[in-house]
Amino acid sequence: MESSNTGADAVDKAIAQGIDLDGTPIPPEKLNLYQEVMALEGQRKRSGVTNTMRSRIVRIGAKHLSLEELNQRLISAEFPPLKDKEIAFYYGGK
Repeated sequence: MESSNTGADAVDKAIAQGIDLDGTPIPPEKLNLYQEVMALEGQRKRSGVTNTMRSRIVRIGAKHLSLEELNQRLISAEFPPLKDKEIAFYYGGK
């Protein structure tokens, strides 16, 4: 069986198989805690799709884009700009 460790769903596929991307088994305690927390998250009421989209863009975009570029791209797409707390969290140590 050939697996890929790239793409947005690689981690989800690995978790579902219980095998890390390097081929080692994920300890049951870690899988159980993950599944419990994800079940709780699945029960949480959502505030809207665009809020979730923005959160994901900020969380993932901060890994790939400069603060200035991410902020400008958010504004250009008519999302609210980065908040001070987001800047401190994602870019504070850089």
